[in-house]
Amino acid sequence: MESLQKKARALLEAAAVKVVIGYTAGSDAERARPLFARFPEQAQQLIYDARCRQNLATYLLKPEVQALGKAAVVARPATLRTILQYAVENRLVDEAVLALAVGDAGEITELANFAALEEYLAKLPRGLTTAEEQEIARLTGMPLEQRWAFWHAELERCIKCYACRAACPLCYCTRCITDVNQPQWLPVASSPLGNLEWNVVRAMHLAGRCIDCGSCADACPEGIRIDLLNRVLAQEAQAQFGAEPGYSTRREYALSTFKPDDKEEFIR
Repeated sequence: MESLQKKARALLEAAAVKVVIGYTAGSDAERARPLFARFPEQAQQLIYDARCRQNLATYLLKPEVQALGKAAVVARPATLRTILQYAVENRLVDEAVLALAVGDAGEITELANFAALEEYLAKLPRGLTTAEEQEIARLTGMPLEQRWAFWHAELERCIKCYACRAACPLCYCTRCITDVNQPQWLPVASSPLGNLEWNVVRAMHLAGRCIDCGSCADACPEGIRIDLLNRVLAQEAQAQFGAEPGYSTRREYALSTFKPDDKEEFIR
């Protein structure tokens, strides 16, 4: 933590960046919240521990944050992958953001461009943990009726607060389908059908793009396992299209890319 605070202070003192986006203590001992340090003395408020789960890359596209000037962001591996996915989707230009990757021993690695991010991520483990793979296998191995009952029970608890959308770094549309009322694509109030429509549509929009940061599930006040749905679709997108988002700026979005040798005849 001390090395992170020193690095942030040095960057701000040298005017190498205008703001350092990191974590600070939250409203209680179990929570951390974002910190936007704009002055060197604010760097002392930075923390980095198990509480620091939110994907801070979601703030990099905010106009009010971009207006501050070049930002440094305290980056978990998922945050680094998000930045590369932003590059793929033409949302960030190279060297616009300085990523501060925190190692297991607390060491800080400055990653100033996309090539450095790719090189750093190439050295880290990929894929799901054993526990996560077992969880997905248990879900996909259910009989269809049992699986439907599971998702029905999960999604009927949705209160349509859209915390998942706010926390997700890849839900950055300036006008979401939920905001459209002419025509009214989705019911405004929480209802079993409307909840299903919202969560399935959002999951489809993330298929082949989700970098599995888990911020959606962390933000959900009802504890709905939205991350499970995203992971199932991510596995399918990788198996069918080789989609592995967030590791290279040269990856294309599987669901918007046409290839002449596509096996589906209807697309020709």
